[in-house]
Amino acid sequence: MAGIITNNAATTRPASSAPAANYQFALVALTSLFFMWGFITCLNDILIPHLKNVFQLNYTQSMLIQLCFFGAYFIVSLPAGALVKRITYKWGIVVGLLVAAVGCALFIPAASYRIYALFLGALFVLATGVTILQVAANPYVTVLGPPDTSASRLTLTQAFNALGTTLAPTFGAFLILSATAAAVAGATPEQLDAVRMAEAGAVKFPYMLLAIAFLALAALFAALKLPQVEGSDDLAPITDGGSAWQYRHLVLGAIGIFVYVGAEVSIGSFLVNFLSQPDIAGFPEAEAAHYVSYFWGGAMVGRFIGALVMRYVDDGKALAFNAVIVILLLLTTVFTSGHTAMWSVLAIGLFNSIMFPTIFSLGLYGLGKHTSQGSGILCLAIVGGALLPLVQGGLADTIGIHLAFLMPVLCYAYIAFYGLKGHRPA
Repeated sequence: MAGIITNNAATTRPASSAPAANYQFALVALTSLFFMWGFITCLNDILIPHLKNVFQLNYTQSMLIQLCFFGAYFIVSLPAGALVKRITYKWGIVVGLLVAAVGCALFIPAASYRIYALFLGALFVLATGVTILQVAANPYVTVLGPPDTSASRLTLTQAFNALGTTLAPTFGAFLILSATAAAVAGATPEQLDAVRMAEAGAVKFPYMLLAIAFLALAALFAALKLPQVEGSDDLAPITDGGSAWQYRHLVLGAIGIFVYVGAEVSIGSFLVNFLSQPDIAGFPEAEAAHYVSYFWGGAMVGRFIGALVMRYVDDGKALAFNAVIVILLLLTTVFTSGHTAMWSVLAIGLFNSIMFPTIFSLGLYGLGKHTSQGSGILCLAIVGGALLPLVQGGLADTIGIHLAFLMPVLCYAYIAFYGLKGHRPA
């Protein structure tokens, strides 16, 4: 997932004094950020079943992890935009990395005290840093090159975001789920409480490594000489001459972002538990986590392909086609079992790939001076990743995890509508 995108070509062009090679170097550096926040976001898919076991949570309670993480987008996006406008893209990136490092470090006391609320607080701080990163990095990518290829360029950088989401499940399975599964299997009832404490502590080492990585990146970006861009007022609020809310296709696009992020996060959040079901694959959680990489790996492959194909294929038609395919895959997932259901749900990642940047680009089309305000509106809609997983969690608790996958079908039906008709300016 990405954050604010700004495509106002009239006011946000690269400074003509900066050589093209500088843009290439800056884009290469920025891909590391896309990788890191993809990695950290997808690690929640491992954290959910892990903390569900540690604190003996139901599905709805475990989805509070996504509520706290993606709720930060809704709360922090606008203040982050004001901050980045004040201190520039580069230093906004540095601040975001530092805040993310603090969030990762807070996992250590949360695990030591074994308090679920502290884990949720640490996740909110971590997500605050990621939100600042996205608010700074996404518009920066769009202005470092020709405006007419900004969507393709953003799709390409998001492919590295998907690389992070592909590797995170394996990392989490090895350092978090594998060790705790072995400890629980060998524990007696008298030892179980001590084992639960050890389970909680299993997150300390991986999140400490991530904190160090964020600090190292902050130092790197502070030292880098990144190109300055003109038109830094792209993050300024619109104060006169109407509002972005007057554009129907933007409002419908915000709904599209809401349901897309909500659907994607809901599916990803339940994959480990779903693949662990006896009538699906019956995998231990650590093994199921490895298969989650296929879901996110499909998104990575699709984004590399999309970065090329989207230069030649109509955006709306491509979006609608992918949404219809996902609906068919979800229905197959719900109404079958075994490996058919397993591979159907994992294949969804491939067709999710182009949806986020495509909806963003279509929503911002033709907004002119209202582009920055429209970007903020679309970024706020990422809160769908906080709310819809709670809905699917409630369904899983009442009708079962298998049938709960009917909820995202409605989300993708709306996305198909947006691709065919809703994106067209009135």
